[in-house]
Amino acid sequence: MSADLPRVLWKNARLLPAGWQGRPIGLSDFVTAGERIAWVGPPGGAPGDAGAAQEQDLGGMLVTPGLVDCHTHLVFGGDRADEFALRLQGASYEEIARRGGGIVSTVRATRETPEDVLFGQALRRLDALRAEGVTAVEIKSGYGLDLTTERKMLRVARRLGEARPVTVATTFLGAHALPPEYAGRADDYVAHVCDVMLPALDDEGLVDAVDVFCESVGFDLRQSERVLEAAARRGLRVKMHAEQLSPMGGAALAARYGALSADHLECLDEAGVLAMRRAGTVAVLLPGAFYFLREKRLPPIDLLRRHGVPIALATDCNPGTSPATSLLLMLNMAATLFRMTVGEALDGVTRHAAQALGHPSVTGRLEVGHWADFAVWDAASPAELAYWVGLPRCRRVVRRGGTAFTARADPAG
Repeated sequence: MSADLPRVLWKNARLLPAGWQGRPIGLSDFVTAGERIAWVGPPGGAPGDAGAAQEQDLGGMLVTPGLVDCHTHLVFGGDRADEFALRLQGASYEEIARRGGGIVSTVRATRETPEDVLFGQALRRLDALRAEGVTAVEIKSGYGLDLTTERKMLRVARRLGEARPVTVATTFLGAHALPPEYAGRADDYVAHVCDVMLPALDDEGLVDAVDVFCESVGFDLRQSERVLEAAARRGLRVKMHAEQLSPMGGAALAARYGALSADHLECLDEAGVLAMRRAGTVAVLLPGAFYFLREKRLPPIDLLRRHGVPIALATDCNPGTSPATSLLLMLNMAATLFRMTVGEALDGVTRHAAQALGHPSVTGRLEVGHWADFAVWDAASPAELAYWVGLPRCRRVVRRGGTAFTARADPAG
């Protein structure tokens, strides 16, 4: 592909620097050569050997690295909008579950939905993310809870990465919940996940990483460690849903296995933060789920800052607790709900999210030698990306040096 791409001189861009802290951003030029960034410098300063076959004048628009959504459940059947309405009327999760709702309803719908239909539904969600500057996304399984359906979900995730110019990393989340057929037999199900499902799916090339829901309503520490051990035996990186509802010590366990990330973390304590820091494990915060569930306990932002743990943000797109397909909305929520700075939030959907994703071709940085994955925004200041809600700002997305998305012309001119 790169041999077919011309060298392009991108002029008059406001390039978002890593760790931006609110200072004005001056104009820069940069050159893309094939799939990578070849030069970055002052306007008009491109050296002779950086000459380009084409020029694009960005007119002072903001340019950020391509956004990275590092925690999604993008593939699932059905939805739970009716359950949402019932909760607004006062129904509890337990009442809804007794009616056959909750995650069991999504498992049932996902099992029953044909692969091509799942693909079409997930493609709409992916396209919504891409229109807001996303060039890389993680997609978890976990709504099949049997080998056939987990395989179907991961195949759909791979197909999405082939159908659109976006990097897709797949995560096997077989240990997401206990399927109905294993009621009362959690240990047996974990053994099935580790000894049957994971080897089969990994052998088929469908698994990039492994996740587990370590929680009082999910799997305990001992069961979660069995999943991490099984992944480690196969040389797979791990992640963990941890400390969302209770302080179980899951984040520290994940860190002990060198986890890419621990996610949610509302109940994370200082011991867990320190363990994550030592292991280089990223804290992935999910403000959409926090908002949708009306949570009151904030993640320990100050502890994470104090100990230098990288903080990433993601949509957690899923049918039950975060039916969100806007990473820009997560920027706003992180600022308003979690009191993160705009610079922290932007790092959270670029370089820190890339670290949590763990994909070799995704860095979340605009630097020489890195992949030419970037988004162009009709904005003079990065703060506008977290400030506006619902106003389209993304004008172009470039992935691997080629245009991946272009906004339609503004009817207002």
